[in-house]
Amino acid sequence: MLLSDGEPEQRKTSSYWKVCVITLGDELFAIDLRQVHEVFKLGSVTPVPGMPDHLVGVANLRGVIVPLADVRPFLRVSRASTPQYALVVSHSLQQIGVLIDGVPEIRTIHADDLVAPSSQHRTQGASFISSYFKTDTKPIGLFEVSRLLTMVEGKAESGTW
Repeated sequence: MLLSDGEPEQRKTSSYWKVCVITLGDELFAIDLRQVHEVFKLGSVTPVPGMPDHLVGVANLRGVIVPLADVRPFLRVSRASTPQYALVVSHSLQQIGVLIDGVPEIRTIHADDLVAPSSQHRTQGASFISSYFKTDTKPIGLFEVSRLLTMVEGKAESGTW
């Protein structure tokens, strides 16, 4: 749930929290660590016929079938490399594996570090990036998992990205 200032409600309870920083191509993004179920090395991916391009298939994770999404095209991140890992995120009872290149760090961020997305970032299609936080080199986009799942489900139903 978002508050009137656009900040997710769960983050109002403390001034800092931990995020999992991920790499997609040469770009860095982050996901609230409380929503990260696990990271696993991709083995075999079973394609599912008739699904849109961003849903690349499913993986069997210890008997649990996890849908896998490739969000790089939506973020305009290069597909030059083949992701080696999947990061399983969950919100409520839903979960999905997001293809990633790596997890360079777990970082603590402070509410004061957050910056709202600019109009340029919004027009680039990153509607599931809720905010950015400052680093020494460049801002890192913070995924809002509920928006990501809603977008993936909506696009899967319509068959478009």
